[in-house]
Amino acid sequence: MSVLLLNASYEPLTLVSWKRAMTLVISGRAEMVEQAGDRVVRSAGGAEFPLPHVVRLMTMVTFAGMRARRSHRFSKSALSARDDHRCQVTKCDERGSTIDHLVPRSRGGETSWENCVLMCPAHNSRKGDKLLGELGWKLERRPSAPVGAIMLTPARSSEWSRWVVPA
Repeated sequence: MSVLLLNASYEPLTLVSWKRAMTLVISGRAEMVEQAGDRVVRSAGGAEFPLPHVVRLMTMVTFAGMRARRSHRFSKSALSARDDHRCQVTKCDERGSTIDHLVPRSRGGETSWENCVLMCPAHNSRKGDKLLGELGWKLERRPSAPVGAIMLTPARSSEWSRWVVPA
C-alpha cells in the first residue's frame, strides 16, 4: 500500500511505502494527516498504530530533482499515465499500447512529450510515417509535458484528489 508524502507546506512530494510512512511518523519526522480508514498496524509488542494514507513532513525539504514547474522524464509508463492508457486518435476507444511520433522520426521528429502520443496498434500501423493532417485525423487533446512534483495515473489520483491535481 502506498502513502502520499507531503512537504511541510502540504505540497505533494512522492509516494512512499506504508512502512516508510510509519517510520517517519513514529520517529517524529512526519505527522499523519489522513488515516487509511479504520486500518491499524500491530507491533510485535501488541501496540496498535493507525495506518496512514497521507503524511506530512515536519520540516521543509528540497532536493536536486525538485524544481518548480519541472517536467517529468519521458518514458512509456509516464506517457501511458498522461494519455490514460487510451489511443489518442479522436473517436477511438481502444487501449493505447504503442508510442506514435506525430512528426515521424524519419521526417526529423523528436521523442518528446509534445511529439509523442499513445495509439492503438491499428492506428499506429495505418499512420506509418505520415502526418495526422495527411490522413485527416485529429487527436483527443494536444500533447504536452506533465508538470508537477509527482505524477499519478488518473485512477490513482482519485485516492488523493484533495492533495494532487491529476496530470
